[in-house]
Amino acid sequence: MKLHVLPAGPIQTNAYLLTAPELGEAVLIDAPGGVWAEVAVILAEEKCRLTELWLTHGHWDHTQGAAEVVRATGAKVRAHVADRPLYETPQVMSGFLSSRIKLEPVFPDTWVKQDDTFTALGATIEVRHVPGHCPGNVLFYSGAMKAAFVGDALFAGSVGRTDLPGGSMDVLAEAIRRQIYTLPDETVVYPGHGSDTTVGQEKRNNPYVSG
Repeated sequence: MKLHVLPAGPIQTNAYLLTAPELGEAVLIDAPGGVWAEVAVILAEEKCRLTELWLTHGHWDHTQGAAEVVRATGAKVRAHVADRPLYETPQVMSGFLSSRIKLEPVFPDTWVKQDDTFTALGATIEVRHVPGHCPGNVLFYSGAMKAAFVGDALFAGSVGRTDLPGGSMDVLAEAIRRQIYTLPDETVVYPGHGSDTTVGQEKRNNPYVSG
């Protein structure tokens, strides 16, 4: 399995493309605006078909390109139901955005929840619910890859903002400790913005949430 890190959109939100050329399949995690152009090139080069789109949460910068990706590929969408209004009626976020940013609804095919597991690209994926930044923020964890894709819950040396509707620092801190810091220390944390880190690094050094 290959991992492609694709920052895109107005605020350089990380999308993660997982490809398995031996299977001819791929999965995209989050879909910032304009990311499809980059994804399409990689899929063609590696002769892969995008089968699924996993959304870590419903904030606009992670979903702006989702409708385009689904139209182009027919990929099935997984997301948490707590963010359903953000996915299906993204206009509720318009008060926080420039009028130049256009949003389209996306309609998840599968609502994931805490402790769900499923198989993708030959690997077992575990879902953990990590609210506090956004009510429906989830992480997708692969033990085989030693990787957790955490959305905006946790960053290298920081955490997601909690001043938007549905945010709570107390909820976020508890969720990070229960759902992220209980993963193996060597797990690589792939956040929605910025560089990757590890669970162990953040448990020891994160100034906002200690381990």
